[in-house]
Amino acid sequence: MLDALTLDQIRMFVTVAEAGSFRAGATRLRRAQSAVSHAIANLEHQLDVSLFDRSGHRPTLTPAGLALLEDAHAVLLKVDFMRARARGLGEGVEIELSLMVDTLYPLPVVAAALKAVRETWPSVRLRLAVAPLGGPLQALRERQCDLAIMAGEDFLDPRIETEALQRVPIVAVAAASHALARRRKALTSVELADHVQIVLEDPTPLSEGRDFGVLSPQTLRVGTQDAKRALILGGVGWGRLPRWVIERELAEKQLVPLAATALGPLGVAHTQTYLARRTDRALGVAATALRLALHQHASPPQARQRRVRSAAGSDPATP
Repeated sequence: MLDALTLDQIRMFVTVAEAGSFRAGATRLRRAQSAVSHAIANLEHQLDVSLFDRSGHRPTLTPAGLALLEDAHAVLLKVDFMRARARGLGEGVEIELSLMVDTLYPLPVVAAALKAVRETWPSVRLRLAVAPLGGPLQALRERQCDLAIMAGEDFLDPRIETEALQRVPIVAVAAASHALARRRKALTSVELADHVQIVLEDPTPLSEGRDFGVLSPQTLRVGTQDAKRALILGGVGWGRLPRWVIERELAEKQLVPLAATALGPLGVAHTQTYLARRTDRALGVAATALRLALHQHASPPQARQRRVRSAAGSDPATP
């Protein structure tokens, strides 16, 4: 008998449960109350359970009805999702959209952009990955992502087209307990070299034989920004981190900015970030929407100009 279940019956069940009565449910559905009552009675017969207790002034869900209401919601959600995906396929919308983001780029900006795309195209499966240095470029080269956000101008490829997004402040910091944090004057490269520098390691061979912003011969290399931040907070060494990652730690003085003039005024450098894609691959509907959303949420506005580059510039990626 379960094969006789209809979406109409399930939708009526959910609507009556949410509305609190058969009359209110029928009003929401713009159906006759008798038709709604009959449909739910048939549903109960087919399921061989009582969904509502009708002994009181208003019908209330039985324990079985309460349990099956969750399943009914899931069924309707799947159906709505299927319809949205079918509509998207008919309009040429991608089934899946993937984005690879450099670890320096502010994830709140990415979240806002992905949320906007999700609200417009709920049927598109979204994938997000984060990697430092050459990771985003390699992902594009190997067609592992549709779009990438790259930092600096050290990783270029004539097959990759880039557009400026925003400049990200990178701050040289140490834990409040670290010896360097107690020095209030400008720090020279020699002074910094006396202490361990925590450095991000490139997961790709693209930067083999090269270091960016490394001033100390004593380095501790890590694979993630979170590991780098944890080690700096733990006082193991000093390093450079995006300001958006450590706003709270700076405000609470757990981390102290270092006036390392070799790394920028007062130890702060600004790295330009870029939205990148392959020149031989046209953007789909959802990818185009994501591109526009990223530009919309990035700042400042003057950075939102399209730039196609084939030569290195002045702001290197930050290890």
